[in-house]
Amino acid sequence: MKAEIHPNYKEVQITCSCGNTFTTKSTLTKPALHVEVCSECHPFWTGKQKMVDTAGRVERFRQKYGRSA
Repeated sequence: MKAEIHPNYKEVQITCSCGNTFTTKSTLTKPALHVEVCSECHPFWTGKQKMVDTAGRVERFRQKYGRSA
């Protein structure tokens, strides 16, 4: 391996918008990173699906195809 070509690998504090915080290692130069989705709030990991209704699109789809949830 060549000397001094690899970036520094240090601990970084990750903060999610849901309030969850954890520490991991990264090559970031900043000591903290803010993310919008983590494993505590992501629908794939929680099993909860959230439908975001933007301008009534979900409701219009349900009316058009006759499906109610």
